[in-house]
Amino acid sequence: MERETADQLEALHPDAFGWALHCCGGDHSRAEEVLQNAYLKAAAGRAVFSGASSFKTWWFGVIRFTAHEEFRRLRYRESLLGRLFNQLAGDQHDPRPSPSRQVELDEQTVQLRAALAELPARQAEVLHLVFYQDLSISEAAAIMKIGLGSARQHYERGKARLRSLLQTNSAHEQ
Repeated sequence: MERETADQLEALHPDAFGWALHCCGGDHSRAEEVLQNAYLKAAAGRAVFSGASSFKTWWFGVIRFTAHEEFRRLRYRESLLGRLFNQLAGDQHDPRPSPSRQVELDEQTVQLRAALAELPARQAEVLHLVFYQDLSISEAAAIMKIGLGSARQHYERGKARLRSLLQTNSAHEQ
């Protein structure tokens, strides 16, 4: 790691820890772990500042992404551990939904996909990035190469149109 990068990281450390703490829901030990992993990414060259944004914006993005990775990893471990405990305790509850519930979920998925297909392309794109890819509207704007204001407008209009389409489909079925 370059000395200049190390100096910038050191200067941002108090703010970075505060951001990590926020990303971890106030859990100090998780925030420390997330921040340490983010520093390791920077030191190993897995997270490299390209200059596309300010250094602080880039660093906070690395911390946010690392916190999301840690959360997903923790949730996965907990689900595995929970299943193991249930098996050891003799509780063989099948976590899959019942066949009737699965049909209902499949129908809802089909309706949602159909409604998304009716949206204008940009509205569908921003909704997909925000909801399915867990990105912020500003990150979606950067990916789509449009302004933040445009992304926000597509997001709000897309949500309103999607809500309207889903309510209309729901009313027709009843």
